[in-house]
Amino acid sequence: MARLNLLEETRFEKLPVSVFENPKAASLHVAGRIAAIIRKKQDAAEHAVLGLATGATPVAVYAELVRLHKEEGLSFKNVITFNLDEYYPMGPDAAQSYVSFMNDNLFDHIDIDKNNVHIPDGTLKLEEIPAFCLAYEKKIGDLGGLDIQILGIGRTGHIGFNEPGSAPNSGTRLVTLDDLTRRDAARDFGGKSFVPTKAITMGIGTIFKAKEIVLMAWNRKKASIIKKAVEGEISSEVPATYLQLSDNVEFILDKDAASLLTRFDTPWLVKDCIWDEVLTRKAVIWLANTLKKPILKLTEDDFNNHGMAQLAVEKGPVYNINIHIFNKLQHTITGWPGGKPNADDSQRPERAEPAHKRVIIFSPHPDDDVISMGGTFIRLVDQQHDVHVAYQTSGNTAVWDDDALRFVEFSIDFAEKMGMPQTELHMLYNNMRSFIEQKRPNQVDTPEIQTVKGLIRKGEATAGARYAGLEDDHIHFMALPFYETGKNQKNPVTNADVQITIDLLQRIKPEQIFAAGDFEDPHGTHIVCFNIILQAMAVLRETEAWAQDCWLWMYRGAWLEFETHEIEMAVPLSPQELEKKKYAIFKHQSQKDRAVFPGDDSREFWKRAEDRNRETAKAYDELGLAEYEAMEAFVRWKF
Repeated sequence: MARLNLLEETRFEKLPVSVFENPKAASLHVAGRIAAIIRKKQDAAEHAVLGLATGATPVAVYAELVRLHKEEGLSFKNVITFNLDEYYPMGPDAAQSYVSFMNDNLFDHIDIDKNNVHIPDGTLKLEEIPAFCLAYEKKIGDLGGLDIQILGIGRTGHIGFNEPGSAPNSGTRLVTLDDLTRRDAARDFGGKSFVPTKAITMGIGTIFKAKEIVLMAWNRKKASIIKKAVEGEISSEVPATYLQLSDNVEFILDKDAASLLTRFDTPWLVKDCIWDEVLTRKAVIWLANTLKKPILKLTEDDFNNHGMAQLAVEKGPVYNINIHIFNKLQHTITGWPGGKPNADDSQRPERAEPAHKRVIIFSPHPDDDVISMGGTFIRLVDQQHDVHVAYQTSGNTAVWDDDALRFVEFSIDFAEKMGMPQTELHMLYNNMRSFIEQKRPNQVDTPEIQTVKGLIRKGEATAGARYAGLEDDHIHFMALPFYETGKNQKNPVTNADVQITIDLLQRIKPEQIFAAGDFEDPHGTHIVCFNIILQAMAVLRETEAWAQDCWLWMYRGAWLEFETHEIEMAVPLSPQELEKKKYAIFKHQSQKDRAVFPGDDSREFWKRAEDRNRETAKAYDELGLAEYEAMEAFVRWKF
């Protein structure tokens, strides 16, 4: 019976999928499978032939293999490896090369014979590549094929660098990279313009010959493409769908990567559900959006025809369900994000008391505050709350080099006009310009350039916060140490980061905190900064009474928005307030027109914010609620 239930639950899935609680648990599982193959081959006095991948996804797998080698004696002397791909052209010593990646994450830490390591050669002449690719295929074939091939998946659906349009029988070859793939790699190269346009990749046909194929994916960024790969039709537009044709494949996912699969996203379509408040709200809003009907116009037939008959029977009549969800949504709307004084707050998202709250808005980068919640920021100040803003990082890696030079040029001109000494400024400027003219992609800036770029972001953030109504003593620059590396790869979080946050929280003792909850930012900074806040609050909640009564609200907007069913507080903005929010964003001039790391959204940040705020308001309107110009949305974190 359990097997039948599982088959029904996964009936939309066209290949085997295993879902783990988190990436670490999944990575340990995959590493264990690889280790078992190696040991089995050792016992038979045979070579284990491994197909390996690069990128962030397999890092924890390689870390566990290294641990097994060092702590449990797992030997790699009988292992032969073939990597999926390499950028072209690419020197093996370059920081972005997959040779460097594999050495740093695996090969330099185990007892593998380097002669048994095979990675496509990014230094070949163009005319040499076809012969190299044929030889690469032949080596794999002569060894009896790959015992296991591990894969990641790109957001285009590529496996290896087999981009959309690749044939299912393709072999190892030179390919042109998709623009989205290059945008995703931009952070590693210091900008998309520095990302190679081509790569040498193992073909889909080569991958198919492996005795086992394991595709891994972590986090919500991959959820959309995973749904297409697992549940979609086989198509050259999503090369990973070809894996549906293999009898030897398994997808290993964490919960976030699996979140859009039918059994998790709309489970009422495949199984009986426990209809709690959260699932009911999600299902009713989904049904209204699917049918393009206001909530109060949904009928019993609508429920029955879309997998929700059980809900209608258990919680009905249907109209009562509709009224209940409509009222819940209506109660999320408030013009008083800090709570409405002297009002009944039993149906409001925030507490009425204290009437004037101490508030900290944490901003991971120096512009996330106004981009994501600028209207609410201004509203909180206007409603006389004691608002502080805390910029957690300097943001100094996201300033163009020519902007840094321009600001120093201004300083030189200013000093000259004021009759001030200029010798040291000229020397600084000449050193900066000389460095920038010879700067390699992703090379770490000199300390002086880092300082100038950080001051540019600081000045812009100060201007934005002042525009929102804050005095300078309520504007805090934390410069958390984890970030201050001068490069895109940041340091691990330490107690110093947490202690700086604890000190600020203890000084202000807020009743209300706002923090960035959109973890899709390509820098990875938002989730790090959010976790630092959680660590600090965990310490404070053990000893401080104020911390136990402090509420934490998550905002989004720079990279994505909350789904309607997730929203717990929606703050409407008038056309004038939306315009004022835009002016606050405009204070961040170094991020306007063209940001250094824009992600895969070509819109400027002010335009993203405007469009998303209007889309949130439109979503409420289409569900039958009041029509507003724009809305900022928040979800409360439950400690």
